[in-house]
Amino acid sequence: MKSSRKLLRLLPLVLLVPAAFAATQVVEEIIVKVNDDVILRSDYDRFYEELASEVQRNTNVPAEKKAPELERRKQAILSDLIDERLLVQKGEELGINVEGQVLRQRDQMMERYNLETVDDFEAWAQEQTGMLAEDMMARLRENALSQAVLGQEVGSRVIITRDEIEKYYEENEDEFIRSEGVRLSELLIAEEPGKTAEEVEKEARDVHDRVTRGEPFAEMARRYSDSEGSKAAGGDIGIWRRGSLQKEIEDRVFDKNTGHITELIKVQRGWLMLKVTERRREGLAELTEVEEEIRNKLIGPRYGPAIREYLTELREQAYIEIRPGYIDNSAAPGKDTSWSDPAKLAPITTTREEVLEKGRKKKLLWMIPMGGKKTKAEKEQKKEEKKNKKANEDDAAVSEEN
Repeated sequence: MKSSRKLLRLLPLVLLVPAAFAATQVVEEIIVKVNDDVILRSDYDRFYEELASEVQRNTNVPAEKKAPELERRKQAILSDLIDERLLVQKGEELGINVEGQVLRQRDQMMERYNLETVDDFEAWAQEQTGMLAEDMMARLRENALSQAVLGQEVGSRVIITRDEIEKYYEENEDEFIRSEGVRLSELLIAEEPGKTAEEVEKEARDVHDRVTRGEPFAEMARRYSDSEGSKAAGGDIGIWRRGSLQKEIEDRVFDKNTGHITELIKVQRGWLMLKVTERRREGLAELTEVEEEIRNKLIGPRYGPAIREYLTELREQAYIEIRPGYIDNSAAPGKDTSWSDPAKLAPITTTREEVLEKGRKKKLLWMIPMGGKKTKAEKEQKKEEKKNKKANEDDAAVSEEN
């Protein structure tokens, strides 16, 4: 499962043009050819930089082990980049449409950062990530496409039978002994600067009235709740056992039927309402209660190998050439990926524009640095590039008219 989680969160790199050079003057080096696409040295270097930053920030890795950890993970960079190219290409071949999912992700980002218009989103993307909004959307789109391919093509291969689930349940009953509990969802209306206590209470009562009249609690939580931890999940805060909650709250939710919504509860941050979405009795849980839990336990050890098997098949079917000095540690056995023209290894470089003309698609960031900002010089360089591009397009249009 660990392997699959790593791959599912993998985002490939984007080409970033150094501010010291104009876009048409940047020389890129192709290090891998993947069908009609390529991986550039700048892809690899950017991936490494982001990986190094992640390892450095990881407080779970002792300082003396950071360098060995970085070296270990560096060995998989090229393999991960090739994996991503193959998944995106497969998704396009299958005609998978992820546009709705990408737009929802954008809307969630806008809501989280209080961005009211698309123009606000574009300005935020440039300021906070150093990327144009269209580039960020492209990266989200390709990441969603990669995940969709894995879910569709690999998920269908990992089958857990009912007999396997029942067998695990019977052999591991001790895992499913439960104390009494309730599954809860929350909706918080928080106090905030600029609003009086009376205004906050009125808003909370209005929302409470709407959910008690029958409006979907989960949808109302997504729209109105100020609890960042549960908002995206429709207010769901999981299962709570008796004794794990404050007595005031426990008295309001235990012994209540599924669907019960509490009265408003005054808390330090504002006003809280809770909904009982599930009740769990004490004792051995029924198989139907834990079936999905068992399924996930059994899928875990199988999913990672299934992903790797599928990616090996994609490699076997693909045209791949790798420049000497770089190693794909997930290469398909017996597959020849040697560079086709050794005599021209030294001068194999190209401008960024030539790469794009040959079908180079913009790639996803492996990790979007939410705190990193472009320097003033880099921002000015980006503006100048856009200005020059527009001027060239205008000149071309005038030439056609003449």
